[in-house]
Amino acid sequence: MESSSNIKSYNKLSDLYEDENVGKKISQDSDFTIQRMEIVHSDPIISPVFRANYFSFILVEKGKSFYTIDHHKFNTKPNTLYFTNPGHLKSFGIEEIVHGFIITFSEEYLKEHVHIDVFDEFSFLLTEIVPPCFLDQSHFSELLHLAEQIIEEQNKKSILKHKIISSLFLVFLLKVKEYLMKDNSFKIAYDRDSAIVNQFKKDLENIFRSKNLIAKNLQVSAFAETQHLHPAYFSTVIKSKTGQSANKWIQDKTIIEAQALLSKSSITIKEIAYSLGFNEPTHFSKFFKKHMGLTPNQYRNK
Repeated sequence: MESSSNIKSYNKLSDLYEDENVGKKISQDSDFTIQRMEIVHSDPIISPVFRANYFSFILVEKGKSFYTIDHHKFNTKPNTLYFTNPGHLKSFGIEEIVHGFIITFSEEYLKEHVHIDVFDEFSFLLTEIVPPCFLDQSHFSELLHLAEQIIEEQNKKSILKHKIISSLFLVFLLKVKEYLMKDNSFKIAYDRDSAIVNQFKKDLENIFRSKNLIAKNLQVSAFAETQHLHPAYFSTVIKSKTGQSANKWIQDKTIIEAQALLSKSSITIKEIAYSLGFNEPTHFSKFFKKHMGLTPNQYRNK
């Protein structure tokens, strides 16, 4: 595996495809995109290792490929469905041109366009290192049909485009959930360590959803204590299963919430700082600028 200092991180698919060694350049006008695999990858390719900070679903109708997540390698075949969530080190190889779809989206997109409590309904999205799911023809065809409908809507200029796409995507998620709940490989993926990670992400989500967020509740030790685990063991599990430390997950979540509040609300920066558990607004401003390269004011007014 490449040195971590040489590994690039991407926040959306179009950023990844800016690298001509990965795929065909695409345009992306929201945090959701769907692309035909045979168009963005029209030749065999082996990608470099990269970190994807977004969710993705892949539908493989035909072709031969593989993908890696952290240290795990999986092969695909016709009628394969697989998904990955943010934060992992990934790579992929296309050995014979793959026909199908790639769908990517952010956490912010899910909460804004699907449901604010989306992870309650679709907790499988938080599961780590899920093996590919090999569907029968009828089930795969259902997902393929939904993907065809979504990409058709994406190519339109309707003022309701994003609402229609998010509605179709909700149906897609429900269908995926239905199929995964019947898949033995997926059930095995819910091992003890995966359950620890899953619970950590749910706890992190619930803390930011609460109205009484305080700094000590965002400490790694607090999350470990909630699961009755030693902090060192808890930290090791989170790092080994996700490729990122628990602290990094907490920081990234804080930034996501701060971005949403700055861009979609009119409350003051001082109020935002306190709502995110900072004792002083200046501490929030320094934290935000360190991670985003902009002050909260600059981000809000850009």
